[in-house]
Amino acid sequence: MTANNGARQPKYQRIADALREAITAGEYGPGDRLPGENDLMAKYDVARMTARQALGVLQNEGLAESRKGAGVFVRAFRPLRRRGIQRLSQEQWGSGRSIWSADTEGRQLTVDQVTVTEEPTPERIASVLDITPESAVCVRNRRFVLEGKPVLLATSYLPAELVAGSAITQEDTGPGGTYARLAELGAKPVHFREEVRSRMPSQDEAKRLNLSMGTPVMLICRTAFADGGRPVEVNEMTLDSASYVLEYDFDA
Repeated sequence: MTANNGARQPKYQRIADALREAITAGEYGPGDRLPGENDLMAKYDVARMTARQALGVLQNEGLAESRKGAGVFVRAFRPLRRRGIQRLSQEQWGSGRSIWSADTEGRQLTVDQVTVTEEPTPERIASVLDITPESAVCVRNRRFVLEGKPVLLATSYLPAELVAGSAITQEDTGPGGTYARLAELGAKPVHFREEVRSRMPSQDEAKRLNLSMGTPVMLICRTAFADGGRPVEVNEMTLDSASYVLEYDFDA
């Protein structure tokens, strides 16, 4: 049965499987160049398009990346393990640590493309924050770059009236970030809700995240609630799916 299924597999898929197994076995390590189209054509007696498709499979899976004029290489970037529950604990941001420090394990993280503006509330955000569309929101846009690799785009929306005059309206929110500042404003987050979806990226998202062709993104929309169920922030995040493992660890 297995042999028959293998025989029915497209040639490019069988080649991709062989290369994947070689990567898993350590024959090709992080940063190593994979066999090129000409090498695969000769070894497997296939057309160039078939060889190209095989390499494309590995790129779409996030295992390999193409470097213009140099070939296709095993991706050297180690996926980021996003610990969805531990990172949001009050123990984390309440002690002045960034929630990102729960994920990065000492790896170098930088935040760039930061803008902070006050804008009319988008209708979808107004309904979640339970404010009128006529109300203004503080909009925080930023990009997170880990070890030189863009991994996430984030846009946070907070009621402008709530955060007016606070460090939340500045590029640098200070130790503990936005949630620590909300606590100082009497709006300490006590509950979070995250919704996760997936789709292909827009052209702008692909450019800002430096995505390989065919790589999807994961969308996480997190809402932070203060006491009494009051929503105080909506954060819309766009993640490079090949750069992340989403981990949720909780008791039964």
